[in-house]
Amino acid sequence: MYKLSGHYYIAVIVSVFIILVCIIFQRPKHIIIKPNLSVSTNTSVSSTLPLVSSYKPSTVSDNKNQSLSKFLYKVKTAPSPKGLAFVPNGQEIWVTSLLNTKRGAVVHSGKFYDTLTNIVLNNYGGVEVVVNKNGSKVYISQMETGSVFEIDAKTKTILRVFKTNSTWTKVIVLSYDEQKLYASNWSGNNVSEFDLITGKLIRNIKTVKTPRSIYPTKDNKYLYVAGYDKGELQKINLQDETSQILYDQGVALRHIVVDEKRGIMYISDMGKNNILKLNLANDSIVNFVKTDENPNTIALSLDGNLLFVSCRGQNYSEDNYSIPGPEWGTVLIFDTNSGKLVDAIIGGNQPTALGVSPDGKVLVFSDFLDGILEFYQIPNYNDLKNNRSPWLQDYKNFIKK
Repeated sequence: MYKLSGHYYIAVIVSVFIILVCIIFQRPKHIIIKPNLSVSTNTSVSSTLPLVSSYKPSTVSDNKNQSLSKFLYKVKTAPSPKGLAFVPNGQEIWVTSLLNTKRGAVVHSGKFYDTLTNIVLNNYGGVEVVVNKNGSKVYISQMETGSVFEIDAKTKTILRVFKTNSTWTKVIVLSYDEQKLYASNWSGNNVSEFDLITGKLIRNIKTVKTPRSIYPTKDNKYLYVAGYDKGELQKINLQDETSQILYDQGVALRHIVVDEKRGIMYISDMGKNNILKLNLANDSIVNFVKTDENPNTIALSLDGNLLFVSCRGQNYSEDNYSIPGPEWGTVLIFDTNSGKLVDAIIGGNQPTALGVSPDGKVLVFSDFLDGILEFYQIPNYNDLKNNRSPWLQDYKNFIKK
């Protein structure tokens, strides 16, 4: 029998050692999101930040929820998740990261939305995010640079960067025909109007102080503006920019959502802890419901029968809300037909971003100070409408930490 030399065995041992080293120290493959530099030379990608990561979702709830809405799971997201939006097919959730110097947003995908792809936006953060109707483009606002980014939803590349020529850009919204984009500028006290065909800034429209949420009517004739500084609701004629104050009894109007079929607008007032209801046919306004402390983002169910309200909870102090306060935040669900509270979910530290899946079955919200997304199954409307559980009163006993 042929006898192998000692050199052969040494070579085999060395080869095995090299293979083991490669396996142990192998780095995961990263997807590098590169912007289209032909559009703007100000876009950049961090070469040191891992752009794709995966986190195991948790199915353990940290609180004593007895809500009718069923807790599904929660996943880690970027720090300070401010806004979120599903793509139309429901396969991705785009989440913005406020004042982040490494990434402006993350895209959640996978069975449990537990795979994260980072979107780098000039090495600054993102505020709000909207997706167009066919899901081909995503728009993200950026406060630090007063800009709005247009991103290809499929390739994740930056297509265009719109400069508002204003300051501290916050809420963005597409016109109903998606020919224009509007962006509210918090410190600029105006709203930027862009032509999405040419990509040019048409004008900056003067508004009430600290404009936040905005709503252009379907016919493109009027623009509603929620003023945060004095709690005013303004209606602007887009033809000649004349305006009127429809409501001036608020404290800090924050978010607007509209039921187009019923012609009803809902507006959250973070300072008064309530939701306003406006009839678009005649601009009449009534107080709709009272909420928990600091209501911010609101959303409607697909059929318009339910209004979801994320409430940050009590602040740490009168002038500091950047660290966890003395109570957990909540997400409240109201019947829009009766105005009754039909369910209450106790969240983490400062529930903020809010969204409903395209099939209407899942509610997602962010715990802003925790960097977490929580997922809940939305019950049948009739079950919620008939809910008489003691939890609707008792949940407040579990909010205090």
